[in-house]
Amino acid sequence: MPRPSPAWFDAQYNARAGVPEHPAILRHWADASARALARSGWVLDLAYGDDASERLDILPAAGAAGAPVLVYIHGGYWRALDKRDQAFVAPPFADAGAMVAQLNYALCPAVGIEHIAMQLTQALAWVWRHAADHGGDRERIVVAGHSAGGHLAAMLLACDWQAVAVDLPADLVKSALAISGLYELEPLRHAPFLAADIGLSAASARRLSPALWPAPARGRLATVVGGDESEEFRRQSALIASAWGPVVVAAETVAGRNHMDVLHEIADPHSRTHALALELLGIP
Repeated sequence: MPRPSPAWFDAQYNARAGVPEHPAILRHWADASARALARSGWVLDLAYGDDASERLDILPAAGAAGAPVLVYIHGGYWRALDKRDQAFVAPPFADAGAMVAQLNYALCPAVGIEHIAMQLTQALAWVWRHAADHGGDRERIVVAGHSAGGHLAAMLLACDWQAVAVDLPADLVKSALAISGLYELEPLRHAPFLAADIGLSAASARRLSPALWPAPARGRLATVVGGDESEEFRRQSALIASAWGPVVVAAETVAGRNHMDVLHEIADPHSRTHALALELLGIP
């Protein structure tokens, strides 16, 4: 089969261009995040590394110590956004009894995706070592992310943690929830709106594609994708479910949601996606 045109790849993967109402969605994120950050209890801009980008925010659980830990990774195609742009994700989980950590990382094109992935291994190591300082249980860490953050969440589930540091447990990340994630990166090399910024070669695209890795030996992955997303985003979700088999404990499609507003589901205590996250966290 001939490769589709560059315009086809752009149409499939340029999520903002495919969502005409995206300015209103971004305004909603900003307003909801401002309200979330006005809440008391946040511990902001904790350093998990030396670089200015290596910072995280924590919202402790509303209840007692020993709370499960939700680590959230923002999307933005590895080249945009900030942890505080999606701070609205945190309060519903804190109210449900989870400690929430929201991560920042350096952005492309200043760094590559591999550099970002390595930064986040250090962030998760920091969370494991310091969760108890903020009321969290380091033995109950779940990672969630949207879009590029979903890609990174899957990578972290599959990480060889004892190769990162000898004090870390092999099962540091117990489960991951990937919302509209990307698991095979080769198509992004052919999307002109993005390719130059992320700078993937054929080899690095293969190396950074979780769907091409062996399934993790432990842990659970749940995936969610919007029913109104492009054919390719829906294919990506099906691909990781097929590639990782029983590790993928749920692969769900949310009717009527596009690539951007599907994120609203995780912050809605009445949604199936929120309930799925609570299930992974072990919160009844």
